[in-house]
Amino acid sequence: MKKLVIAGLMTIALSLCASFAFAADLSVAGAGVIQWTVLGAGLAIGLGAIGSGIGMGTAIGGACEGTSRNPEAGGRILTTMIIGLAMIESLTIYALVVALILLFGNPYAKFLGA
Repeated sequence: MKKLVIAGLMTIALSLCASFAFAADLSVAGAGVIQWTVLGAGLAIGLGAIGSGIGMGTAIGGACEGTSRNPEAGGRILTTMIIGLAMIESLTIYALVVALILLFGNPYAKFLGA
């Protein structure tokens, strides 16, 4: 557990410092905008994927439990589970779209002097 916490803190530190290493010609304010944009994009997709993963695991666990208790209803449970998993996966795709908009359609470009 301690190694996981240290690895997580190192990842956060590297993501906060990466913009200064790659943006040598930007002003300090511009580098800060890019830094927060990259951090926001990473958090958007990370939290979206974690939440969807937890939701999918819960849905599949519930479907397996329901099928084991009532095998005759397995087909209806499977159909409902697949539809639910598609809805959950769409939330992850929305998080990916938000992250891509933050990274490539940078709405904060006016702060960079561009």
